[in-house]
Amino acid sequence: MFRRAFWFTAGAAAGVWATTKVNRKLKQLTPESLAAKAADKAIETGHRLKDFALDVKAGMTQREDELNDALGLHQDPDRPDNVTALPGPRRLRAIENDKTNHPLKFSYNRNEDH
Repeated sequence: MFRRAFWFTAGAAAGVWATTKVNRKLKQLTPESLAAKAADKAIETGHRLKDFALDVKAGMTQREDELNDALGLHQDPDRPDNVTALPGPRRLRAIENDKTNHPLKFSYNRNEDH
């Protein structure tokens, strides 16, 4: 008699356990639950992409500053943020070279194109 009561109780407990597991899985597979999971994953992915983009932008700015320092390009306060000026001596040499007249080494005749 005790055997039958034990196995009856064990079977009933196993049935309740299996039923709750199946019901949980069915609730997870409903369209609303799947849509909520997909939306949460999309939001999480968007946050990760935003963080990555901010990290890349910070790295680009840092590297640009390093290159500007290495090349001697400094920010001129009179210019907009995205325009850098040549340093003094190089800038003067560039202006002086523009003022000199270089003789043309070739001639171009528009009639030769036909």
